[in-house]
Amino acid sequence: MHYLLFLINSALLGVGLAMDAFSVSMANGLRESHMDQQKTIKIAGTFAGFQFLMPMIGWTCVHTILLLFEQFQKLIPWIALLLLAYIGGKMLWDGMHCEIPEEDQVTGNCALIMQGIATSIDALSVGFTIAAYHLDAALLASLIIAVVTFILCYLGVGIGKRFGTRLAGKATILGGLILIAIGLEIFISGIR
Repeated sequence: MHYLLFLINSALLGVGLAMDAFSVSMANGLRESHMDQQKTIKIAGTFAGFQFLMPMIGWTCVHTILLLFEQFQKLIPWIALLLLAYIGGKMLWDGMHCEIPEEDQVTGNCALIMQGIATSIDALSVGFTIAAYHLDAALLASLIIAVVTFILCYLGVGIGKRFGTRLAGKATILGGLILIAIGLEIFISGIR
């Protein structure tokens, strides 16, 4: 029973943490409605990888350098806001000026890493939540979070692709607005 509760809690934590990444995945699908399967998996995998890594970094910080992490935690909302506002603002600018950015500017490796950091940086604080776990349980919880994130982001890209073909030229504007809104939401909820 205790093990089942652990799995359920980890999965629910994964759903909560993955919502920002899910929304950004939809924005990526909106922007690039003809994205191939390999790129969809790459996007979902990138977000899942960061959602695995960040709680483990948080867990490590709790067990090693707690004071440094507490100072860094104050910067989390600012970092997420800046990264997502930059990416979303660029998409918004390009969409409003009828400039179609190269795919690599929106879903290329560098852009995906920035999106991954911005949407998962709040997962660092999950390290406090799982700090009481032994290393194997913390790894399992982070793995469950990553799997849930992968599934939701994969679905998010698919949803975005479906609506992206219907929205045609306005998809870049909508995607940019979504990213800026997510950045603002992370910022506002993080400074409370």
